[in-house]
Amino acid sequence: MPERRQPTDSSTKKASRPAKTQTATTMSGDSTGASAGDLSRAERRLAEERTAPRAAVIHEAIRSEGESELRRPISALIWSGMAAGLSIGFSLIASGLIRAHLADTSWRPLVSSFGYSVGFLAVILGRQQLYTENTLTVMLPLLTIRDLPTLMQVIRLWVVVLLANLAGACLFAWALASFDLFGPEATRVFADIATTAVSVGWTMLLARGVVAGWLIALMVWMMPGADSSRAFIIVVMTYLVALGSLPHGIAGSVDGFFLVARGALSWRHMLGDYLAPVLIGNTIGGVALVAFFNHAQVVFNREA
Repeated sequence: MPERRQPTDSSTKKASRPAKTQTATTMSGDSTGASAGDLSRAERRLAEERTAPRAAVIHEAIRSEGESELRRPISALIWSGMAAGLSIGFSLIASGLIRAHLADTSWRPLVSSFGYSVGFLAVILGRQQLYTENTLTVMLPLLTIRDLPTLMQVIRLWVVVLLANLAGACLFAWALASFDLFGPEATRVFADIATTAVSVGWTMLLARGVVAGWLIALMVWMMPGADSSRAFIIVVMTYLVALGSLPHGIAGSVDGFFLVARGALSWRHMLGDYLAPVLIGNTIGGVALVAFFNHAQVVFNREA
C-alpha cells in the first residue's frame, strides 16, 4: 500500500525560505544598504536631500566657482575687490560702536566681537572678491589641473584682488579717520581696537595669521552645504577670529590704515611689521592647511 504523504504547510515553506533583504539604491545608483521600510521615490529623494553632501560634491562646487572667478576680467575683479575692501571696514565700525556702548568689564569682548562679523557678512553674502576667500576657491582648479597657465591665472587674480582690497580698505580707513562721523568717544574706541591689533610681534602675527586663514578657508569650504545657514556660519567663524585676536589681512589693514591716517603709525610699521606677516600667515592657512588637505582627501578617495 503506498505511503501517504503529509500535507505541506505553505506557511512553513515561506518561513524556511531566506528573507530577501531590501536594498535602497540612491539616484546615482550607489547601494546604501537595507532601508528602514518601504519608501516611495519622492520619500527617497527627500531623504537624499536631507543628507549632508559628500566631500567630493563640496570640492566640485568650490572648484567650479574658482574656475569662473579665474575667467573674470581684470576690471570686474578690481571693482569687486575695492567693494570688498570698503565693506570690510564695517567690521571695525560695528565692533567699535558696540564696545563704546558697553561698560569696561571682562565680558565686553564676548559681545563686541560679534560686530566683527558685519563686514564679512556684507562681503561674502554680497559676492564681493576677498583675498583670503580666494586662497581656497582658486587653488582647487590649480591643484586639479596643475599647469602653468592656471598658475598664472591664480597669481593674476591674487595680485589684482589683494591690491583692490587694500585700496578699498585704505579709502575707508582714511575717511573714517578724517571725518568725525560717530563722535569722539567712538573714534577713541576705534583707535584703541586698531592699536591693540598692530601691537603684536612679527612671529606671533604670522602664527595667528595662519589660524585666521585656516578658519576663513574652512568657512568657505562649509558654504556649499550650508544652504539657509550661511549667515550663521559666517557669524560663528568670524566671531572666533575676533575673539581670539586672530589677524585678518584685509580687515586688519583697515585698523592699520586708520592709525596711519591719524599719524599714530608709520607706513613702514604698517606694511612691514604688521601687514606682511599677517598676509603670509593667512595665505599659508588658506592654501596649505585647507585647500591642499581638503583637495587631497577627495583625490585619494577617488583612487581608493
